Amino acid sequence: MAKSVETYNKKEREKKKSKKQQDKREKAEERKANGTKGKSLEDMMAYLDENGNITSTPPDETKKKKVVSVEDIQISVPKQEAMAPEDPNRKGTVTFFNESKGFGFIQDSVSQESIFVHIKALEEPIGEGDKVSFETEPGLKGPSAIKVKKITK
Repeated sequence: MAKSVETYNKKEREKKKSKKQQDKREKAEERKANGTKGKSLEDMMAYLDENGNITSTPPDETKKKKVVSVEDIQISVPKQEAMAPEDPNRKGTVTFFNESKGFGFIQDSVSQESIFVHIKALEEPIGEGDKVSFETEPGLKGPSAIKVKKITK
């Protein structure tokens, strides 16, 4: 007679498979026992309290409700207050300028803001460390300096 061809791995796989099936059956029985299906309407209801939290108890009608006027509700972003117009002539120091690439940066002496400057906006040649006066215009990535002039001492 021939010997059985059942290997150790095959036995282990069958054990795991039967264990999974047993676990699955146990979970199904537990769900049936603790089932939440078919709850009454009251059990499924949720309420909001005066602070906006979800609770299972209905709100207390004896508490005083807050009265909100329609004018107090803001639906959009509040309008920005008009800003004082800036002085169009500003002064600063050239912190970086690359003549071969044709751009640089000026540090504003008042706001310490770094402002981009292109070689086309220059009225006379400038270099790093020069004191300059300039005007600004909105650029693609922030303010850009225009009408840049060197300040002579």
